[in-house]
Amino acid sequence: MTLPPAPLKETEPTESTPVSRRRRSATLLAGCSLTALIVLLALVSLVWLPFDTDDTSGGRLAGPGDGHPLGTDKLGRDLLTQLMTGARIAVQAGLGSVAIAAVVGVTLGVLAAFAQGWFDDTLAAFLDILIAFPTLLLAMLVVAARSATLGSAILAIGLAQSAVVARLVRILVKRVLARDYVTAARTSGTSWPRTVAGHVLPNIWPTLVVNLALQFGLAVLAEAGLSYLGLGAPPPNASWGRMLQEAQSTFTTAPAGALAPGILLVVLVVGVNLIADGLRDTLDPATRRRRT
Repeated sequence: MTLPPAPLKETEPTESTPVSRRRRSATLLAGCSLTALIVLLALVSLVWLPFDTDDTSGGRLAGPGDGHPLGTDKLGRDLLTQLMTGARIAVQAGLGSVAIAAVVGVTLGVLAAFAQGWFDDTLAAFLDILIAFPTLLLAMLVVAARSATLGSAILAIGLAQSAVVARLVRILVKRVLARDYVTAARTSGTSWPRTVAGHVLPNIWPTLVVNLALQFGLAVLAEAGLSYLGLGAPPPNASWGRMLQEAQSTFTTAPAGALAPGILLVVLVVGVNLIADGLRDTLDPATRRRRT
């Protein structure tokens, strides 16, 4: 007598199921799509603009039409030209700040992780001081030493973010150095540069890439805030933050001047954050294990 086959148990989808993978891919695709729109505007602005950035021949607060698809601002400048220029400035600020934060932060983080005793404590305290130091105040100091330019804003934001990156790298590297195979490699006489290149960086880069993606969005917001206060790119460079500051007095009569840069700013930041979420789910094995 043969027993009937046992009924199959329904299983809920886990992190390894196609449904979860599609969800991760959708998040990453949505983020890439939103970010690509802004990057495309920035790239096009390098080779073509509807008008010169300082052209005021369009008439004050003119509506869409007459060669100005989005109208003009209170000085008669083409709004689309300003938005495209602002996209380029936002992308430059994000990439430049993240590059500075990555170079300085990874270097300090690795040094702090390999340091021992008082040197480790000193570096850790220095990083905490930098993290507590307001980005705006640091930008004012940099501007006072140089001038109110986009480069000064990028330098200030990058230095402020480097402390956050360095503290994260310090924690990640210390975890890797505590593993048995790294201890065995160091005991066998492997130099610390080879240890970093062969064992440390390959293990920390997924988490580091996700954090740098988040720092990109924060850098864009920080640059917009500095430009709003007059500490960013000077005129005729049309930063989105400066556009918001100039359009606040005419918001009731010409809301497009404030809404357009605000919407593009939100699109870029949300897109980068979605990319970070998608990369975290895809690259970070610890996150995948927690969600399984």
